[in-house]
Amino acid sequence: MNGWVGYITNQSVINMHTSTFHSPVNSETNSVHKRERRKEARPGELLDAALSLFVSKGFSATKVEDVAASAGVSKGTLFLYFSSKEDLFKAVIRANLADHFPAWNQEFEEFQGTTPDMLEYAMVSWWQRIGSTDASGITKLVMSEANNFPEVVQFYDQEVIRPGHELFKRILQRGIDSGEFAQFNTDLAVHSLVSAILYINMWKHALACHASLHTLNPEAFLRNHVHLMVQGWRKS
Repeated sequence: MNGWVGYITNQSVINMHTSTFHSPVNSETNSVHKRERRKEARPGELLDAALSLFVSKGFSATKVEDVAASAGVSKGTLFLYFSSKEDLFKAVIRANLADHFPAWNQEFEEFQGTTPDMLEYAMVSWWQRIGSTDASGITKLVMSEANNFPEVVQFYDQEVIRPGHELFKRILQRGIDSGEFAQFNTDLAVHSLVSAILYINMWKHALACHASLHTLNPEAFLRNHVHLMVQGWRKS
């Protein structure tokens, strides 16, 4: 259902650059410029590294030193951008999940098809943009760490669960208002839709390592789930 800027000016290098044009100095200056450009890009690199490690090792087992090393920076540099590992995890949630909602809501406003088509598009879009990527592991992480990090869970609820719930409710209400669906409890219906997403998350990150489970086609499963739900919601 879509800025950090940090750099430290090395005055001595600037003075050397302005006083001479010998190739050794130019080479050193170019190296400094490359490091400065990397500093501007590092938050994104840290988020990518954190996502990969969190999903593969778990949140508790991942150390900030591991994330920094994977991104090619020091632990001190990581703390320039994120005050704690929990803060880093929140940023991972925002960048990989919460930031999708503005685009999804815009697509909802512009969608021209039927409401069943919109529901199918929403579910398949989730798989293509999130479910098929490492970001799908975030939900399992939050669920498994819920008791240990309640602040992260509260953040996930505010930034992901509630916006997602409201977006699905709007889609379902569209179907009711247009006469495509009968009246029903949209809150309960949203949980029915999301249950398929949760199943795929668990399947992918906890069960798919078993060869016998590789036969699941996520897109086909989601389309079928929507089809079954819609049959129950249609006006007779």
